[in-house]
Amino acid sequence: MMMVSKFQTALQWVFPPRCVACGALVDGDFSLCGHCWAQTPFLGGTQCDFCGVQVTADSVEDQLTCDDCQTRERPWIAGNASLAYEGVARKLVLALKHGDRLDIAVPAAKWMSGSARNYVEENCLVAPVPLHWSRFLKRRYNQSALLGRNMARNLGIEFCPDALARPRVAGNTAGLTTDERFSKLENAIEPHHKRGSRMDGRRVILVDDVMTSGATLTAAAKAALQAGAKDVCVVTLARVAKDA
Repeated sequence: MMMVSKFQTALQWVFPPRCVACGALVDGDFSLCGHCWAQTPFLGGTQCDFCGVQVTADSVEDQLTCDDCQTRERPWIAGNASLAYEGVARKLVLALKHGDRLDIAVPAAKWMSGSARNYVEENCLVAPVPLHWSRFLKRRYNQSALLGRNMARNLGIEFCPDALARPRVAGNTAGLTTDERFSKLENAIEPHHKRGSRMDGRRVILVDDVMTSGATLTAAAKAALQAGAKDVCVVTLARVAKDA
């Protein structure tokens, strides 16, 4: 144990821990410096029960709902997000998604674990929103699976990286209206032909990096319910407050 401790100390001396957002020196691995922490838009306070965005204290049937979630019924029973998709949070999401910054998944999953803890019940399953195989080959990893694996480990629950499948490419949804996004993503996700059955009779906690309109999560949640899931909760790293 002493040799391991000395090795870790030497390694930190050669490669000191740095802020995952700006690269400044920090006290521990996989953390934010004080400046970036202060600039990171963590969500809290009164939040929508379906997506986590901050809302006024109006309620619908004893649940707090934002305008988007009142306008369009969600196929999940509860949802949350850790960050507002802006500033440092947007930088972190894009670095994880497109910049090969897999290290960001570690602190991000810790934040998400706090949001997901109330959804955990006996025999529940964590499943990420899937990528089409062509996009997976290009990116080499699924950022939602990285977040889900770390989150499941933090919470001590089962994780299945391929409970869901994406058999066709939906294409880029940037610039589309909410209705166009939902139309484009309808039936784009389905239960995996072999491992989809693992969702049968269980609560499924869906994980994704960002929720914008909710079209992708809706397709994933419907696929989980199609596979026999008892119910679905969703947890995302970030939430776009308004459709963009």
